[in-house]
Amino acid sequence: MARIIDRRFDSKHKSTVNRQRFMRRFKQQIRKAVSGAIQGRSIRDLDHGEQVSIPARDLAEPTIHHGRGGIWEQVFSGNDQFATGDQIKRPSGGAGGGSGKGEASNDGEHEDDFVFQLSREEFLDLFFEDLELPRLIRTQLATITEFRTRRAGFSADGVPTNINVVRSLRSALGRRLALGSPWHAQLRELQEALDSALEEEEEDADGATVLALRERIGHARAKIDAIPFIDSFDLRYNNRVKVPEPTTQAVMFCLMDVSGSMDEERKGIAKRFFMLLHLFLTRSYERIDVVFIRHHTVAKEVDEDAFFHSRESGGTVVSSALRLMRDIIRERYAGGQWNIYGAQASDGDNWQNDCAVSRDLLAAEVLPACQYFAYIEITDGEPQNLWQEYQSVLATRPNFAMQRIQSPADIYPVFRELFKKSLT
Repeated sequence: MARIIDRRFDSKHKSTVNRQRFMRRFKQQIRKAVSGAIQGRSIRDLDHGEQVSIPARDLAEPTIHHGRGGIWEQVFSGNDQFATGDQIKRPSGGAGGGSGKGEASNDGEHEDDFVFQLSREEFLDLFFEDLELPRLIRTQLATITEFRTRRAGFSADGVPTNINVVRSLRSALGRRLALGSPWHAQLRELQEALDSALEEEEEDADGATVLALRERIGHARAKIDAIPFIDSFDLRYNNRVKVPEPTTQAVMFCLMDVSGSMDEERKGIAKRFFMLLHLFLTRSYERIDVVFIRHHTVAKEVDEDAFFHSRESGGTVVSSALRLMRDIIRERYAGGQWNIYGAQASDGDNWQNDCAVSRDLLAAEVLPACQYFAYIEITDGEPQNLWQEYQSVLATRPNFAMQRIQSPADIYPVFRELFKKSLT
């Protein structure tokens, strides 16, 4: 059995293996520190690392030693403050003070917390841990562009960069042994005959037999030396073939209400939610399409920059966004080859005559094509008319979820609730 140990170094020549072992051991403390860091960050600042501190008491190692049992006495030299029977108090500073405020003291001691830096990748791994797209399935094999190369033995043809030195030398050794074996056997026989002839030469002055044997030995060695050390026939190349890999194809529709009833604060909350969603998708999945749709009375498909930064506004007709989503699904993502998801953010205030239309459109045409659809309502008051209409859909559709957001602090808990991993 072979054991492979990763001895690579990360920044500042620290072992990657040791760092991973450390993070597994103190995962609870690190996760708690990351959760605390999230509360003080904006969505735009999530794509960075974080400085994490672990209390020194959590780093303490258990030790085994002989206890000082029984009755024992200890003498403190130069003691002029205590008498027999006095109880010595602990230093007043001690661990647990350590706030850094107040006047300086001449006693007490404390051990600082252990502080280290989480990289961007490590921070995002912990941030998006236990999150996934619900009901995600593998719908098809990869397209012709989605191929991965895999090792498939060795080949006699290839480019110099793919030469396998060990295999080539092994092949050359086998060829030399095969071609030289008859000559080596003949050489051994001739050497034995020469040794016998030399013993007889001491009695017989005629050395013609010895000269003939030596000539034949030289001829055999010349034949062996003529065998090349390595030949083009011996070269072996690492063979790699392209094979299709199962892939998860998904598309996420992001629908955001930019009507006049959505004030700047609510639009900012909606943008933060979708920024978090976009970061989650691009971080967690290799192949996924994101479609951005902004709507007021008219819905438009826009790019990422326009989705987050455009200032266009107007009335509110939610059904326009749902119709556009339906049309895009039929045009680009029909045929059952894509996992289709939708996320809609609104303040819930919709044109009254459009609420029933939006509800029916969502239930009859959008949700049947979706794996999952999430609706968030950004309001600090009572639920609006769109929320009330959507509630009738919630009772009959398991692939539909609704949550309310009142402040930026609610974004991350709601996001986790919508996209948490299923236990089944």
